[in-house]
Amino acid sequence: MSEQADVEYRDFQRWGRSVEVAFWVALAILNTVFNGIVAQIDHSRTAAWEPWVWESSSSLLVLLLIPFIQVVERRWPFRFDTWRHSLPRHLLASLAFSLMHVAGMVELRKLAYALVGWHYRFGAWWPNFGYEYLKDIRNYFLIIALICLSRLWLLRKQGEATLLAEPDEGVPVEPVDRPERFLVRKLGKEFLLAAREIEWLQAAGNYVNLHVRGRDYPLRATMAGIEERLDPARFVRVHRSYLVNLDYLAEIEPLDTGDARLHLRDGAKIPCSRRYRAALREHAGQPATVE
Repeated sequence: MSEQADVEYRDFQRWGRSVEVAFWVALAILNTVFNGIVAQIDHSRTAAWEPWVWESSSSLLVLLLIPFIQVVERRWPFRFDTWRHSLPRHLLASLAFSLMHVAGMVELRKLAYALVGWHYRFGAWWPNFGYEYLKDIRNYFLIIALICLSRLWLLRKQGEATLLAEPDEGVPVEPVDRPERFLVRKLGKEFLLAAREIEWLQAAGNYVNLHVRGRDYPLRATMAGIEERLDPARFVRVHRSYLVNLDYLAEIEPLDTGDARLHLRDGAKIPCSRRYRAALREHAGQPATVE
């Protein structure tokens, strides 16, 4: 593993959200500028400001709707192994995206025109919406493609874990139902990650993130599925979205709500639901208390 790659990934983790927002804003601005110039050439007889109102209102609504697309993509990931299942849902989502986009930009244009004492007319709704939808479905899947490409880049930098597969011939080197190691692929290289080194696990959509020494390795699995395959004497469910390795648990902080906050040795703080708190105390060697 390259030390430079690790530094780049840590920098991305620190500034990732800001970089993501800046990227979408810059893309929207560039799209507005280029489309505005073209629209001004195509509609030379209109007032000079009108094409810019059209394009900026459209770009602003697309920008505001990107979180909607991200939520849909997280719910139905668009990948090589799932695209047949995801495509019908994304087509429906693209229709909803287009309806919100067109309705929102029309209202913005009406407002802009009203400010100068003019009246904006969108025209007949359905013929014009059909035209807009042809553009919107292209934009929708372009945004999906950019999201998927960014995820692939992130996985290459971050590394992605998989369970060791049972060999085609011979006896497995270790039990596949209770793995002692996970295979991690990162930047074209593979290495083994000991299960006992996993400090905590967190559910994230269709993945479970394995947290090891400040890094997260996504594993394609459900929380319930991976819980069954980990050593129950070491790994304890503390929340519907979290599993904790007791070897790395430093402190259990009770909360007034009956829940708890777990302090791990790496400084992380993990929520512990009330329903899991008694079981955690027993695993940690503390007597369960009735609350």
